[in-house]
Amino acid sequence: MTIRQEMERREHQQLDPKAAFSDESRGRVRPEEENDVRTCYQRDTDRIIHCKAFRRLMHKTQVFLSPEGDHYRTRMTHTIEVAEIGRTMARALNLNEDLTEAIAMGHDLGHTPFGHAGEIALSEATGKPFRHNEQSLRVVDVLEKNGSGLNLSYEVRMGILGHTGDRLPETMEGRIVRRADQIAYVNHDIDDAIRAGILTNEDIPRSIAKVLGNNHSERIDTLVCDAIRASREAGEVMLSDKVAQALAELRAFMFERVYRNPIAKGEEVKAKAMLKRLYEYYYSHPEAIPEDFQPQLSFDGMEQTVCDYIAGMTDNYAVDKYTELFIPMGWNVR
Repeated sequence: MTIRQEMERREHQQLDPKAAFSDESRGRVRPEEENDVRTCYQRDTDRIIHCKAFRRLMHKTQVFLSPEGDHYRTRMTHTIEVAEIGRTMARALNLNEDLTEAIAMGHDLGHTPFGHAGEIALSEATGKPFRHNEQSLRVVDVLEKNGSGLNLSYEVRMGILGHTGDRLPETMEGRIVRRADQIAYVNHDIDDAIRAGILTNEDIPRSIAKVLGNNHSERIDTLVCDAIRASREAGEVMLSDKVAQALAELRAFMFERVYRNPIAKGEEVKAKAMLKRLYEYYYSHPEAIPEDFQPQLSFDGMEQTVCDYIAGMTDNYAVDKYTELFIPMGWNVR
Protein backbone atom coordinates (compact mmCIF):
# COMPACT_ATOMS: atom_id res chain seq x y z
CA MET A 1 0.00 0.00 0.00
CA THR A 2 1.37 3.41 -0.96
CA ILE A 3 1.54 6.43 1.35
CA ARG A 4 -1.23 8.04 -0.70
CA GLN A 5 -3.46 5.01 -0.24
CA GLU A 6 -2.82 5.07 3.50
CA MET A 7 -3.87 8.74 3.62
CA GLU A 8 -6.96 8.00 1.57
CA ARG A 9 -7.90 5.20 3.96
CA ARG A 10 -7.44 7.53 6.96
CA GLU A 11 -9.75 10.06 5.32
CA HIS A 12 -12.56 7.46 5.34
CA GLN A 13 -11.82 6.63 8.96
CA GLN A 14 -11.61 10.18 10.26
CA LEU A 15 -13.63 12.56 8.10
CA ASP A 16 -17.34 13.32 8.16
CA PRO A 17 -19.39 11.35 5.61
CA LYS A 18 -20.19 14.66 3.91
CA ALA A 19 -16.51 15.31 3.21
CA ALA A 20 -15.07 15.05 -0.29
CA PHE A 21 -12.83 11.98 -0.20
CA SER A 22 -9.70 12.07 -2.32
CA ASP A 23 -10.18 8.59 -3.73
CA GLU A 24 -13.73 9.45 -4.80
CA SER A 25 -12.80 12.51 -6.86
CA ARG A 26 -14.56 12.85 -10.19
CA GLY A 27 -11.09 13.07 -11.64
CA ARG A 28 -9.25 15.27 -14.09
CA VAL A 29 -10.11 16.31 -17.63
CA ARG A 30 -7.05 14.39 -18.79
CA PRO A 31 -6.59 11.18 -16.77
CA GLU A 32 -3.24 10.79 -15.03
CA GLU A 33 -1.49 8.15 -12.96
CA GLU A 34 -1.91 8.72 -9.24
CA ASN A 35 1.06 9.83 -7.14
CA ASP A 36 2.44 7.41 -4.57
CA VAL A 37 2.87 10.07 -1.86
CA ARG A 38 0.26 12.80 -2.42
CA THR A 39 -3.50 12.67 -2.80
CA CYS A 40 -5.07 14.34 -5.85
CA TYR A 41 -6.00 17.44 -3.85
CA GLN A 42 -2.52 17.78 -2.38
CA ARG A 43 -1.09 17.63 -5.89
CA ASP A 44 -3.53 20.33 -6.99
CA THR A 45 -2.34 22.69 -4.25
CA ASP A 46 1.26 22.11 -5.32
CA ARG A 47 0.42 22.79 -8.96
CA ILE A 48 -1.33 26.04 -8.06
CA ILE A 49 1.36 27.50 -5.80
CA HIS A 50 4.06 26.68 -8.34
CA CYS A 51 2.25 28.30 -11.28
CA LYS A 52 3.04 31.73 -12.71
CA ALA A 53 -0.42 33.16 -12.04
CA PHE A 54 -0.03 32.46 -8.32
CA ARG A 55 3.30 34.28 -8.16
CA ARG A 56 1.77 37.32 -9.83
CA LEU A 57 -0.78 37.66 -7.02
CA MET A 58 1.85 39.30 -4.82
CA HIS A 59 1.84 42.31 -7.15
CA LYS A 60 -1.92 42.66 -7.60
CA THR A 61 -4.12 45.10 -5.71
CA GLN A 62 -6.50 43.93 -3.02
CA VAL A 63 -8.33 47.20 -2.26
CA PHE A 64 -5.85 50.07 -2.15
CA LEU A 65 -4.13 50.94 -5.42
CA SER A 66 -0.33 51.21 -5.07
CA PRO A 67 -0.41 51.87 -1.32
CA GLU A 68 2.59 53.57 0.25
CA GLY A 69 3.53 51.01 2.85
CA ASP A 70 4.66 47.41 3.15
CA HIS A 71 1.81 46.13 5.30
CA TYR A 72 -1.23 46.50 3.06
CA ARG A 73 -2.79 43.31 1.74
CA THR A 74 -2.15 42.12 -1.76
CA ARG A 75 -4.14 39.52 -3.64
CA MET A 76 -1.61 36.92 -2.47
CA THR A 77 -1.81 37.74 1.24
CA HIS A 78 -5.59 37.69 0.90
CA THR A 79 -5.36 34.23 -0.65
CA ILE A 80 -3.21 32.94 2.21
CA GLU A 81 -5.64 34.34 4.80
CA VAL A 82 -8.58 32.68 3.04
CA ALA A 83 -6.69 29.37 3.00
CA GLU A 84 -5.93 29.51 6.71
CA ILE A 85 -9.48 30.44 7.71
CA GLY A 86 -10.77 27.71 5.41
CA ARG A 87 -8.46 25.08 6.85
CA THR A 88 -9.48 26.01 10.39
CA MET A 89 -13.14 25.56 9.49
CA ALA A 90 -12.58 22.34 7.56
CA ARG A 91 -10.56 20.83 10.41
CA ALA A 92 -13.20 21.68 12.99
CA LEU A 93 -15.97 20.26 10.77
CA ASN A 94 -14.04 17.06 9.95
CA LEU A 95 -13.96 17.91 6.26
CA ASN A 96 -11.13 17.62 3.74
CA GLU A 97 -8.48 20.23 4.56
CA ASP A 98 -6.46 19.43 1.45
CA LEU A 99 -9.35 20.14 -0.90
CA THR A 100 -10.20 23.31 1.03
CA GLU A 101 -6.62 24.55 0.73
CA ALA A 102 -6.41 23.81 -3.00
CA ILE A 103 -9.61 25.73 -3.75
CA ALA A 104 -8.53 28.66 -1.58
CA MET A 105 -5.10 28.89 -3.19
CA GLY A 106 -6.62 28.99 -6.66
CA HIS A 107 -9.75 31.03 -6.11
CA ASP A 108 -8.36 34.46 -7.16
CA LEU A 109 -5.85 33.48 -9.86
CA GLY A 110 -7.97 35.23 -12.49
CA HIS A 111 -8.14 38.60 -10.78
CA THR A 112 -7.21 41.59 -12.90
CA PRO A 113 -4.67 44.26 -12.04
CA PHE A 114 -6.08 47.03 -9.82
CA GLY A 115 -8.67 44.79 -8.21
CA HIS A 116 -12.30 45.17 -9.16
CA ALA A 117 -11.48 48.32 -11.11
CA GLY A 118 -9.77 46.04 -13.61
CA GLU A 119 -12.87 43.86 -13.86
CA ILE A 120 -14.98 46.89 -14.66
CA ALA A 121 -12.47 48.11 -17.24
CA LEU A 122 -12.39 44.80 -19.11
CA SER A 123 -16.18 44.49 -18.93
CA GLU A 124 -16.53 47.92 -20.53
CA ALA A 125 -13.79 47.26 -23.10
CA THR A 126 -15.24 43.93 -24.27
CA GLY A 127 -18.92 44.80 -23.85
CA LYS A 128 -19.59 41.71 -21.74
CA PRO A 129 -19.18 40.93 -18.05
CA PHE A 130 -15.70 39.97 -16.90
CA ARG A 131 -15.99 37.73 -13.84
CA HIS A 132 -12.80 36.90 -11.99
CA ASN A 133 -14.07 33.51 -10.78
CA GLU A 134 -14.63 32.43 -14.38
CA GLN A 135 -11.22 33.79 -15.33
CA SER A 136 -9.63 31.89 -12.43
CA LEU A 137 -11.06 28.68 -13.85
CA ARG A 138 -9.79 29.65 -17.28
CA VAL A 139 -6.31 30.21 -15.85
CA VAL A 140 -6.08 26.72 -14.36
CA ASP A 141 -7.86 25.01 -17.27
CA VAL A 142 -6.29 26.74 -20.25
CA LEU A 143 -3.78 29.53 -19.71
CA GLU A 144 -1.17 28.00 -17.44
CA LYS A 145 1.67 25.80 -18.74
CA ASN A 146 1.67 27.35 -22.22
CA GLY A 147 -1.95 26.56 -22.93
CA SER A 148 -2.18 23.06 -21.48
CA GLY A 149 -3.52 24.17 -18.08
CA LEU A 150 -2.88 22.59 -14.70
CA ASN A 151 -5.33 19.69 -15.21
CA LEU A 152 -6.80 20.01 -11.72
CA SER A 153 -9.37 17.72 -10.21
CA TYR A 154 -13.06 18.42 -10.79
CA GLU A 155 -13.80 19.37 -7.17
CA VAL A 156 -11.03 21.98 -7.06
CA ARG A 157 -12.07 23.47 -10.40
CA MET A 158 -15.73 23.78 -9.40
CA GLY A 159 -14.76 25.19 -6.00
CA ILE A 160 -12.73 27.90 -7.71
CA LEU A 161 -15.62 28.72 -10.03
CA GLY A 162 -18.17 28.78 -7.22
CA HIS A 163 -16.26 30.83 -4.63
CA THR A 164 -18.42 33.81 -5.67
CA GLY A 165 -21.39 34.39 -7.96
CA ASP A 166 -24.63 32.51 -8.38
CA ARG A 167 -23.23 28.99 -8.66
CA LEU A 168 -22.64 27.30 -5.31
CA PRO A 169 -19.83 24.73 -5.06
CA GLU A 170 -21.00 21.14 -4.92
CA THR A 171 -18.70 20.21 -2.04
CA MET A 172 -18.83 21.34 1.57
CA GLU A 173 -15.18 22.30 1.21
CA GLY A 174 -15.97 24.62 -1.69
CA ARG A 175 -18.71 26.27 0.34
CA ILE A 176 -16.26 26.71 3.22
CA VAL A 177 -13.91 28.67 0.94
CA ARG A 178 -16.80 30.82 -0.25
CA ARG A 179 -17.55 31.76 3.37
CA ALA A 180 -13.86 32.08 4.33
CA ASP A 181 -13.35 34.52 1.46
CA GLN A 182 -16.12 36.77 2.81
CA ILE A 183 -14.78 36.60 6.36
CA ALA A 184 -11.23 37.37 5.24
CA TYR A 185 -11.79 40.26 2.87
CA VAL A 186 -14.23 42.25 5.00
CA ASN A 187 -11.98 42.07 8.04
CA HIS A 188 -8.61 42.65 6.43
CA ASP A 189 -10.09 45.50 4.39
CA ILE A 190 -11.13 47.13 7.67
CA ASP A 191 -7.58 46.63 8.95
CA ASP A 192 -6.10 48.23 5.83
CA ALA A 193 -8.60 51.09 5.93
CA ILE A 194 -7.59 51.82 9.52
CA ARG A 195 -3.93 51.70 8.46
CA ALA A 196 -4.74 54.18 5.67
CA GLY A 197 -6.41 56.56 8.12
CA ILE A 198 -9.88 56.47 6.56
CA LEU A 199 -11.46 54.41 9.36
CA THR A 200 -11.02 53.85 13.07
CA ASN A 201 -12.35 50.98 15.12
CA GLU A 202 -14.69 53.46 16.75
CA ASP A 203 -16.32 54.11 13.36
CA ILE A 204 -17.70 50.57 13.23
CA PRO A 205 -21.38 50.88 14.26
CA ARG A 206 -21.92 49.76 17.84
CA SER A 207 -24.72 47.42 16.81
CA ILE A 208 -22.23 45.48 14.66
CA ALA A 209 -19.40 45.60 17.19
CA LYS A 210 -21.66 44.21 19.92
CA VAL A 211 -22.19 41.09 17.85
CA LEU A 212 -18.86 40.65 16.03
CA GLY A 213 -16.38 42.25 18.41
CA ASN A 214 -14.41 45.43 18.90
CA ASN A 215 -11.25 44.71 16.91
CA HIS A 216 -9.85 42.67 14.05
CA SER A 217 -8.99 39.61 16.12
CA GLU A 218 -12.37 39.50 17.87
CA ARG A 219 -14.29 39.84 14.62
CA ILE A 220 -12.38 37.02 12.90
CA ASP A 221 -12.76 34.79 15.96
CA THR A 222 -16.50 35.46 16.23
CA LEU A 223 -17.18 34.78 12.56
CA VAL A 224 -15.07 31.63 12.31
CA CYS A 225 -16.32 30.13 15.58
CA ASP A 226 -19.94 30.96 14.76
CA ALA A 227 -19.58 29.42 11.29
CA ILE A 228 -18.20 26.24 12.85
CA ARG A 229 -20.94 25.99 15.49
CA ALA A 230 -23.80 26.80 13.10
CA SER A 231 -22.46 24.46 10.42
CA ARG A 232 -22.03 21.57 12.84
CA GLU A 233 -25.63 21.95 13.97
CA ALA A 234 -27.10 22.38 10.49
CA GLY A 235 -24.90 19.94 8.57
CA GLU A 236 -24.32 22.73 6.02
CA VAL A 237 -21.88 25.65 5.84
CA MET A 238 -23.61 28.66 7.34
CA LEU A 239 -23.62 31.38 9.99
CA SER A 240 -26.20 31.86 12.71
CA ASP A 241 -28.92 34.35 11.81
CA LYS A 242 -27.64 36.97 14.26
CA VAL A 243 -24.03 36.84 13.05
CA ALA A 244 -25.01 36.61 9.38
CA GLN A 245 -27.07 39.79 9.77
CA ALA A 246 -24.18 41.58 11.49
CA LEU A 247 -21.81 40.53 8.69
CA ALA A 248 -24.25 41.78 6.05
CA GLU A 249 -24.47 45.12 7.87
CA LEU A 250 -20.68 45.28 8.12
CA ARG A 251 -20.32 44.68 4.36
CA ALA A 252 -22.84 47.44 3.66
CA PHE A 253 -20.90 49.76 5.96
CA MET A 254 -17.65 48.92 4.14
CA PHE A 255 -19.17 49.65 0.75
CA GLU A 256 -20.30 53.03 1.99
CA ARG A 257 -17.14 54.04 3.86
CA VAL A 258 -14.30 52.21 2.09
CA TYR A 259 -15.07 50.48 -1.21
CA ARG A 260 -16.69 53.64 -2.59
CA ASN A 261 -14.55 56.05 -0.59
CA PRO A 262 -12.88 58.67 -2.84
CA ILE A 263 -9.64 58.47 -0.83
CA ALA A 264 -9.38 54.68 -1.10
CA LYS A 265 -10.66 54.49 -4.64
CA GLY A 266 -9.59 57.88 -5.98
CA GLU A 267 -7.13 56.40 -8.47
CA GLU A 268 -9.59 53.86 -9.88
CA VAL A 269 -10.79 56.17 -12.66
CA LYS A 270 -7.20 56.44 -13.87
CA ALA A 271 -6.65 52.69 -13.56
CA LYS A 272 -9.77 51.87 -15.56
CA ALA A 273 -8.90 54.37 -18.27
CA MET A 274 -5.38 52.98 -18.49
CA LEU A 275 -6.49 49.36 -18.85
CA LYS A 276 -9.14 50.23 -21.43
CA ARG A 277 -6.56 52.08 -23.49
CA LEU A 278 -4.16 49.13 -23.24
CA TYR A 279 -6.96 46.84 -24.42
CA GLU A 280 -7.72 49.09 -27.38
CA TYR A 281 -4.05 49.30 -28.32
CA TYR A 282 -3.37 45.56 -28.28
CA TYR A 283 -6.64 44.83 -30.04
CA SER A 284 -5.47 47.10 -32.87
CA HIS A 285 -1.83 45.94 -32.74
CA PRO A 286 -1.84 42.14 -32.30
CA GLU A 287 1.82 42.03 -33.32
CA ALA A 288 2.63 43.81 -30.02
CA ILE A 289 1.16 41.00 -27.92
CA PRO A 290 3.96 38.91 -26.37
CA GLU A 291 5.20 35.90 -28.29
CA ASP A 292 3.81 33.33 -25.87
CA PHE A 293 0.28 34.69 -26.52
CA GLN A 294 0.61 34.70 -30.32
CA PRO A 295 -0.49 31.06 -30.89
CA GLN A 296 -3.65 31.77 -28.88
CA LEU A 297 -4.80 34.36 -31.42
CA SER A 298 -5.50 31.66 -34.01
CA PHE A 299 -7.92 29.64 -31.88
CA ASP A 300 -9.26 32.09 -29.25
CA GLY A 301 -9.45 35.22 -31.38
CA MET A 302 -8.37 38.77 -30.71
CA GLU A 303 -10.86 39.75 -28.00
CA GLN A 304 -10.24 36.75 -25.75
CA THR A 305 -6.47 36.80 -26.19
CA VAL A 306 -6.13 40.48 -25.39
CA CYS A 307 -8.48 40.08 -22.42
CA ASP A 308 -6.39 37.17 -21.08
CA TYR A 309 -3.16 39.12 -21.52
CA ILE A 310 -4.40 42.21 -19.69
CA ALA A 311 -6.19 40.25 -16.95
CA GLY A 312 -2.93 38.48 -16.17
CA MET A 313 -0.93 41.68 -15.76
CA THR A 314 0.26 42.83 -12.36
CA ASP A 315 -0.37 46.43 -11.34
CA ASN A 316 3.21 47.50 -11.98
CA TYR A 317 3.47 45.67 -15.30
CA ALA A 318 0.31 47.40 -16.55
CA VAL A 319 1.69 50.81 -15.53
CA ASP A 320 5.02 50.01 -17.20
CA LYS A 321 3.38 48.95 -20.47
CA TYR A 322 1.16 52.04 -20.47
CA THR A 323 4.19 54.24 -19.84
CA GLU A 324 6.13 52.51 -22.61
CA LEU A 325 3.31 52.89 -25.12
CA PHE A 326 1.77 56.27 -24.31
CA ILE A 327 4.08 58.43 -22.19
CA PRO A 328 6.69 60.48 -24.12
CA MET A 329 10.23 59.80 -23.03
CA GLY A 330 13.04 62.33 -23.03
CA TRP A 331 15.38 62.23 -26.01
CA ASN A 332 18.83 60.90 -25.40
CA VAL A 333 20.73 63.34 -27.60
CA ARG A 334 24.49 62.92 -27.74
